[in-house]
Amino acid sequence: MTAILYPVAPDAAAALKAPLARAAREREAVGAAGQAVVFVTEPVGPPYASREAALDAHAGRVEDERPGRSVVLAPEDRYCRLAEAIDGRPPAPVAPLMQDGRRWPQPKPAPRTVWRLQVSYWRLGSAVKAADGPQARDARRKARDPMDYQALNALARQPMRAFKPQQPLDIGLFETRPPEAPHIIMPDE
Repeated sequence: MTAILYPVAPDAAAALKAPLARAAREREAVGAAGQAVVFVTEPVGPPYASREAALDAHAGRVEDERPGRSVVLAPEDRYCRLAEAIDGRPPAPVAPLMQDGRRWPQPKPAPRTVWRLQVSYWRLGSAVKAADGPQARDARRKARDPMDYQALNALARQPMRAFKPQQPLDIGLFETRPPEAPHIIMPDE
């Protein structure tokens, strides 16, 4: 079985245009890059209104099963794929209610979707963005205007950070210190 050879690059655009190398496993990617790598999948390029338009724009990068235009990629070149995403803000959840003897109201029309090229690649460790902004709860609390959905999505994708460093545990869960001898740790039953 042939493995997919993912590009090793600092960003998704470089992964498509000029990757440093291609590697199937992290060990090989680290050897080619000379530094730590992280496996990511990111969208690249503009959104397309239809799947056919996206297939025409990215001919040769993704498999195309349309008659007369069929393209079958080698197994090691399958690091790109087309993905459908909601264009704009996702619809709000619908609350259940009884209407005309039915539990749910008539469904709203489906939101408009777009097609984007998704590239899976080994991102260089030096290119990984550090979370240097404020924590999400502080940013939302201190924002003067309501945040738009794109800013909230960016905050939600940040790694979680603690308020302060966690203190080491000095005793176990089922252990206690007696009040008359706080220097002794006793099992608690």
